[in-house]
Amino acid sequence: MNSTTNNIFLIGLMGAGKSTVGKVLAKKLGRRFLDADHVIEERCGVKIPVIFEMEGEEGFRKREAQAIREVTNEKNIVLATGGGAVLLPENRQALSQQGTVIYLHANPTELWHRTKGSEGRPLLRNGDAKKILENLYAIRDPLYREIADHVIETGKPSVNQLVNTLIMQLDLST
Repeated sequence: MNSTTNNIFLIGLMGAGKSTVGKVLAKKLGRRFLDADHVIEERCGVKIPVIFEMEGEEGFRKREAQAIREVTNEKNIVLATGGGAVLLPENRQALSQQGTVIYLHANPTELWHRTKGSEGRPLLRNGDAKKILENLYAIRDPLYREIADHVIETGKPSVNQLVNTLIMQLDLST
């Protein structure tokens, strides 16, 4: 763990539980929780799907990179990133240099079940959501693993079990 910031960054595909786990983890550790998507929405005054609609994925990724660059410089936070944050090398570098990166891993079929019917996921709107998740996984899984200090399987455990596992992993690595 980067001892100067003590930040914890949660990465993984949409539906992996980054926000849910992040909130509980932050509370248990007495840290501030940030969700990168919410930071972007607050700054823009509109929801992520509207940004995608108006600026496309490229415009959104630029906004995301700026938000990540800024929030990774804070101290003692738990940050849930967007699933695609790892696509840009500068984001991967900021995350890996400014804290401990935890990859919440789930397979595409499990993620598909978790995200079915979710309106706030622009990348799943155009086509077969299961196939899209499989393609996203193929591209992003190696990037997540490249910068992850810990990989945690999110399959069966409850949120509290996952958080307790994370805390044990973090304690062992300090």
